[in-house]
Amino acid sequence: MTATPATDAPTPDRAAVAPRHAGLPAVARALFVRLGVLPFFLVGALIIFGGLSDRFLTLDNLVNVARQSVYLVLVSMGQMLVLITGGFDLSVGAAIALTSVVSAMAMVGLAAAFPDAVWLVIVLGAFAGFAAALVIGAVNGVGVAFFGVSPFIMTLGVSSVAAGISLFLTGGVPVSGIPFTFADTFGFGRLAGVPVPVIVAALAVAVMWLIMARTRIGAHVYAVGGNIKAAHLSAINTRRTQIFAYVLCSLIASLTGLLLTARVESGEANLGGTIALESIAACVIAGVSLRGGIGRVENVVLGAFFIVLVQNGMNLAQVSSYMQMVLLGLLLILAVVFDQVRYRMMMGGH
Repeated sequence: MTATPATDAPTPDRAAVAPRHAGLPAVARALFVRLGVLPFFLVGALIIFGGLSDRFLTLDNLVNVARQSVYLVLVSMGQMLVLITGGFDLSVGAAIALTSVVSAMAMVGLAAAFPDAVWLVIVLGAFAGFAAALVIGAVNGVGVAFFGVSPFIMTLGVSSVAAGISLFLTGGVPVSGIPFTFADTFGFGRLAGVPVPVIVAALAVAVMWLIMARTRIGAHVYAVGGNIKAAHLSAINTRRTQIFAYVLCSLIASLTGLLLTARVESGEANLGGTIALESIAACVIAGVSLRGGIGRVENVVLGAFFIVLVQNGMNLAQVSSYMQMVLLGLLLILAVVFDQVRYRMMMGGH
C-alpha cells in the first residue's frame, strides 16, 4: 500500500475557498492558506528594499542574488526533507565544515601522490568529503529512528562532535594547496555562460523534485511526517525512511561544502556557521510545516532565494551585520507564528 504525498493545498472542507466575488482580504486569506506567508514577505521585501536602494531591483543585482543563493537553496532542500518527516537537522553547518576540511586534506595529500592525475585527486577528495557527511547523516538517522532521541538533541550533539573534529584536524588553520582546477571549475567556472554552482544546484533541485513528487520513497517521506503510526500500519518502513531523510540531508550539505570549498579555495572549519538557522527559516517561510507532512521543493527554492534577497537588500541599505542577525531571527519567529495561524486556518479553526 503506497501513501499519497501531502501537499500544501488544503481540501475544500478544511479551508475556506474565496468565491469569485470576494474582496481582497478573502483572496489574500485563500492565498495565505494555500501558499503560506512567502508571497507576502517577498512583495514586502521588494517594496522596502527597492525604495531604500536604486541598485536593489537591477538585473545585475538579482543575478548576483541568484548566484549567492545557490548554497542556501541546496541546504534548504535537505532541511526540507527532514522537516517533512517531522524532525529537523541542526548539524548541516557542521557537515559542510567537515566536508570542506576532509575533502581539502584528501586532495592535498593525494595531489602529492598523484601529481599528474588532477581529476582523480578531485574525485577521490570529493568522495572523502561525502563519506564524512554520510557518517553524520547515518548517526543522526539511527539516533532518531531507532533510539527515539529528540531530533534537536541528536543533531545538536552530532553538530558539536563534527565541528570539534573539523577544528581538531585543522587546528583552526585553513587547509591550503587544493588543486587549482577544482577551484577554477566548481568555484568560478562557467558553462555556456552559466556559473557551474548554479548548474549543480539546478540539477539537484530537479532530482529532489523527482524524488519527492514521483517516487515511492518521496511518498513515504510525506506519509511518515503526516502520521508515523498510520504510515507504519500501511507497511511503510518508517525507520528506513527517516534514516534516508537524514542521510540525504547530510549529503546535500556535503555537496554545498564542496562548492563552498572551491569558492574559498581552501578547506575551512568555520564554513556554514549560520546556515542551519537560515535553512530552517527558508523552509518555514516557504510553507514547510514544522509538524511534518507538508512542503514543496519549488517553494523552498523560492524561500531560500528570499532569505538571500533580504540579506542582499540589508547590505545595500547598509544595515550592520549585528542588526541583520536580529532581523533574520525576527523573520524566523514571524514565520513560525504565521505557520501556527495557517495551520489553524487549514484545520477550520478561528
